[in-house]
Amino acid sequence: METAPHRSAETGSHLTITPSILYFGTPVVLLTTENPDGTFNLAPMSSAWALGHVVVLGLGPDGQTGANLSSRPDLVINLPQPSQWPAVERLGGLTGRPSVPGHDPRRPRYEPDKFTASGLRAQQSQVVRPPRVAECPIQLEARASKVETGTDGDFLIVEARVLKVHAAPQLVIPGTQHIEPAAWSPLIYNFRHYFGLGPELGHSHVSETPRAHEAAAV
Repeated sequence: METAPHRSAETGSHLTITPSILYFGTPVVLLTTENPDGTFNLAPMSSAWALGHVVVLGLGPDGQTGANLSSRPDLVINLPQPSQWPAVERLGGLTGRPSVPGHDPRRPRYEPDKFTASGLRAQQSQVVRPPRVAECPIQLEARASKVETGTDGDFLIVEARVLKVHAAPQLVIPGTQHIEPAAWSPLIYNFRHYFGLGPELGHSHVSETPRAHEAAAV
C-alpha cells in the first residue's frame, strides 16, 4: 500500500516522499557490446556519468550488457538526441540475453538483432570491435577497466575509459576540440519520461566555450 506524502517541521514546505526510482534527469545512452558468438548487443540505459575521460555506468546484473563486459570489455557509449527517443523506447522492452532470470511479467523479450528492431544502423568503430550507432551525434569508443557488483548486489558498476570521441560536425566549434553547448541537446530521462534541454541560462566560470552565450547577451 502506498502512503500519502508526509509534511514535517523538519522539511518546512517540502513533502517527504518515497519515489519508486530516482531518475531525476539523467542522460540516456545506448551501449554496444560484443556477444559471446561475435555478434553485437545494443542496450539503452540512463545511469551514466563522466569523470574526466572515465564514464561510470550502472547496469542491471541480469542483462546481456553486463555479461558481455565481464569477459569482453570493449564497448561504445552512444548518446542519442531528443528526437531519437522512439528508437530508445523500442529497445526498452528487449533483451539480448536468451534466458532472463526471474518471473517478472514485465521482463523484456529476447531479441538477437537489436539494431534492426530499433531502426538504427551500425557504424564500424576505429579501436574497438562493437560498432557505433550511426544516428547518434556523439559516440564514445571505450574499454571497461572495472566491472564489479554494487554494495547491495542489485547493480553492476562499470568504469569505462574513453579511447575515442566522435561528434557530428555541426556540434564541434570550428578550429577547436570543443563541443558547442548550444548545438548539443542530450536525451534526458526524467522520472521515466523523455526530455531535451531548454534554452541556455548561463555558463560555469570554468567554461572553455563561453562565447555564444556572451554574444547573445550583448
